Amino acid sequence: MTTYLLDTQVALWLFQNSPKITKDLKTHLSKPDARYLFHQASTWEIQIKYDLGKLPLPVPPNEYLSICLEKSGLGYRTITDAGIFMLGKLPAIHRDPFDRLLVAHAIANGWTLLTADQTLKQYPVVTS
Repeated sequence: MTTYLLDTQVALWLFQNSPKITKDLKTHLSKPDARYLFHQASTWEIQIKYDLGKLPLPVPPNEYLSICLEKSGLGYRTITDAGIFMLGKLPAIHRDPFDRLLVAHAIANGWTLLTADQTLKQYPVVTS
């Protein structure tokens, strides 16, 4: 069984039923023999962007994510030391600390990162 970690952008598109979800992403998100995860790093990123006024949501992030995660059925994973220590092994390709943390956790856990960000695909991580 493949485990997919959704990057924050893809998760938000899923939660908002965005037309930005490509045909390929829809295919990935409907695989019955796969597991899909949302990461605590994305929770942190969403809260910060919301507080800065860069991410409008219908309700505060704590309510929004609770509702969206329950509806989506995504698993939830927290930040781990193994993921943090993996950061030190990553090349300086991407400056976004949240994306780097998602990449590090995907590598440390053997997950496939489900992303539309071409820059993240330059890391030594399996992406889709």
